[in-house]
Amino acid sequence: MRPARPEFAPDPTLSREEMEQLQRDIADAARFEDEFDFDPAAVSTAESTLVPREDRPLVAGVDQAFLDEKAVSAVVVARGTEVVERAFSVSDLSIPYIPGLLSFREGGPILDAFESLETEPDFVVFDGSGRIHFRQAGLATHMGVVLDVPSVGVAKGLLCGTPRESVEGRPEGWRTPVEANGRVDALDGTVIGYAFQSRQYASSRKINPLYVSPGHRVSAETTVDLVERLCGGYKLPEPTRLADAYADEVKREYRE
Repeated sequence: MRPARPEFAPDPTLSREEMEQLQRDIADAARFEDEFDFDPAAVSTAESTLVPREDRPLVAGVDQAFLDEKAVSAVVVARGTEVVERAFSVSDLSIPYIPGLLSFREGGPILDAFESLETEPDFVVFDGSGRIHFRQAGLATHMGVVLDVPSVGVAKGLLCGTPRESVEGRPEGWRTPVEANGRVDALDGTVIGYAFQSRQYASSRKINPLYVSPGHRVSAETTVDLVERLCGGYKLPEPTRLADAYADEVKREYRE
């Protein structure tokens, strides 16, 4: 799967100012509304769903592991519970981690993995932020625009923005919008994603929520609905859980 918008591909040789301007251009090119052909109700990891296999979209999960100064990028594509294809790359990391500029460190290696992918997924789940980002162009938005694929970012921590309600001790299934604030290049109050409690203990509510946001061609409201369908009782969506396991598998093989 090759980039549809190669002019937006992350270039780690750019200056910080040039990187931030590219992110603003990507945010302008991103579409934060529903533009896809599949039925959201057909997205599921449950065996018992009544949706026929052939009607389920191809959902890809993306995650990475790290080996010295290299990134092991993994993409796992599944239709329901059936894994259709797996692809990976082992690529050099060019720059250190800089908050807000993650895609310039990890985006190139991710695109390397997609280059070896023969399947074209209908929807991609990234381990990282999408629109919940200082310039509305986190990893999921950057990659989603470059590949021109419906995408969502699922982050374990909140990079910026303000949840409309307190996230502490919430029950499983709870959600609240995350709104832009003075740290985001958007009007204050713009809904840029959701805090979503994908899993919780009944006896002790200690699990933190996920921060789910549109990458590209998906609205904030639909994004959290899709992620809920993909979690299947776990905290993280099944596509990224599969990609995480595959990245670790490749990393072990390289170490050996």
